[in-house]
Amino acid sequence: MLSFLLRGTPGAVLLRAGAMAALIALADWRIEGPIPLGFLYLFPMLLAGSALNRWQIAIAAALCTILTEAFDSMAWSFESGIPRDILIFAAFLGTGMFVYEVTRSRKLEQRHLHEIEGESERRRDAEEQLKVLVESSPAAIFTADSEGRVLLANEAAHRLFALSPGALPGKSIRGYLPSLANVPALENNRQGFRTVMQCRGRRADGEVFLADTWFSTYRTSAGPRLAAMVVDTSEDLRNREELSFHQLLAASRILVGAVSHEIRNVCGAIAVVHENMARGGALANNKDFEALGTLITALEKIAAMNLRETANQATGIDLQSLLDELRIVVEPSLRDAGVEVHWNVEPGVPAVWADRASLMQVFLNLTKNSERAMLDRAQRELTITATSDKQRVTVRFRDTGSGVSDANRLFRPFQQGAQATGLGLYLSRAFMRSFRGDLRYEPEVNGSSFVVELSSVVASDDKGGYGSGDPDSISGRPQPVSGEPQPVAGSRA
Repeated sequence: MLSFLLRGTPGAVLLRAGAMAALIALADWRIEGPIPLGFLYLFPMLLAGSALNRWQIAIAAALCTILTEAFDSMAWSFESGIPRDILIFAAFLGTGMFVYEVTRSRKLEQRHLHEIEGESERRRDAEEQLKVLVESSPAAIFTADSEGRVLLANEAAHRLFALSPGALPGKSIRGYLPSLANVPALENNRQGFRTVMQCRGRRADGEVFLADTWFSTYRTSAGPRLAAMVVDTSEDLRNREELSFHQLLAASRILVGAVSHEIRNVCGAIAVVHENMARGGALANNKDFEALGTLITALEKIAAMNLRETANQATGIDLQSLLDELRIVVEPSLRDAGVEVHWNVEPGVPAVWADRASLMQVFLNLTKNSERAMLDRAQRELTITATSDKQRVTVRFRDTGSGVSDANRLFRPFQQGAQATGLGLYLSRAFMRSFRGDLRYEPEVNGSSFVVELSSVVASDDKGGYGSGDPDSISGRPQPVSGEPQPVAGSRA
């Protein structure tokens, strides 16, 4: 019954308490005889304690004490009335305060319970989202204890290590990623760390693969833990090595072609001398002289062999994205060298025909040449500008370097005074011409400019598509190749 009276709003509870106190007072007033009914005021105080604050409870206890004395049949005197009223007031006040504290504690517990339930719900949502993220990730993700035993692993981890679903937990990860055995265990005085490494992995069937591994160590109440994300990069390695192999073959064709050209020139001169000596008649029957002529002819045939490219690798590429990649690659080193770089790329520059790797090598070669040309200059500025017209796209590399001493020898191979073979600019122009582009030099008052010209995809499509017509018009030119830029005489390569 008391719990029923405590239900409702504080106003309703106080109304019930007031009505109950009025009924008790009325009954105490009407009943004659030595029957004390003042203790019944404890019930309205119970109700008041659940709806009032501390000082309001004290006022209610005082009112109930006054009602008790007013309608009590016992005579009141100073000696006996004051102690009795104090005891009555203390009883009423204690009852109200007890209910007040119980109600307050109950409200706090309910509020804390709601907060805990809300936190638990949010935690479940976060765990669910994290679980979905981990399970849907194409990268292998797992956690392991200090002994290297896998605790949790997603589906991608089982595919990576060629295991059936659910078979990885409990196994030692060091059998699949041996390099993780070198990760130091977390000690009490050592903080966790995060790092990345490239290592070899091993599948359950014995296959070896190249893995990029991001991992971190951390502590839990159950001990040290390791969390790792692994990606199989074997395909990237194969593609990179295959591309390097093709570019090496292309470079070999270019180098052999350059050597053959020089040999043909020498053989031509020797052949003229041999023919002149043969006209004199003095060596007409000399066997050694005839053998020399035969050797000259054979050497000319060897030098005249054409090394045709096997395929044209030029495709339509996004020049804007390629320049963005170039910016990422070269800006840190240029900044360290004190070179200020300005990028002026025309908005909406069209796609161009080129081999992406070869064109990047050309841009890197020109950038490195400009950096070397400005080493001894007080003003070091490099401006890279990309513009386009209806048919061509032009990329200009302008620097404030020392310039070129002999522009006529700039694109010749095997120059005296050049570092290494002196093929940097020679190969770069060969790359450009292999996909119908060009590379040329333009002198500046203070510095130099190298201009890269490219065919736009739109212009080539309007003419019937790139590569249409005689294939020899393209394949007769050198194939793109990668390589370290090499300077030549005149501070350029």
